[in-house]
Amino acid sequence: MAVSVMVLCALGQAPAQASGTAEDGPVSIGVIGDGLKVREVRVLLDGWKPGVRARISEWRGGEYVREVRGWKHMASKQQGRYKYEIATWKLGKNFRHQSRICAEVSGHAERRPCVTIKR
Repeated sequence: MAVSVMVLCALGQAPAQASGTAEDGPVSIGVIGDGLKVREVRVLLDGWKPGVRARISEWRGGEYVREVRGWKHMASKQQGRYKYEIATWKLGKNFRHQSRICAEVSGHAERRPCVTIKR
């Protein structure tokens, strides 16, 4: 089971067809979807930090467009020895080609991993 969590946290700024992952330090984002439609977004934070919150936003051309989902408390989870915080949103929304979905976690504002949505 830890492998599935680690796959979600794969390194890199991942261009994808509404599916991909990215990591910036301890903060990771995973986007699941088809074409330009995003079904689900998951934000992970390495380690346990009770009370931490996450939100997701849309960026285009390097500029902020809008908040996709506001602050949400993350849940503490453990898979084997791996401890993490996670927040999940079901979206079912279409995004423009080249839009970027970015994650922000409270206390880690300098870390903002993004996934680029591509056709």
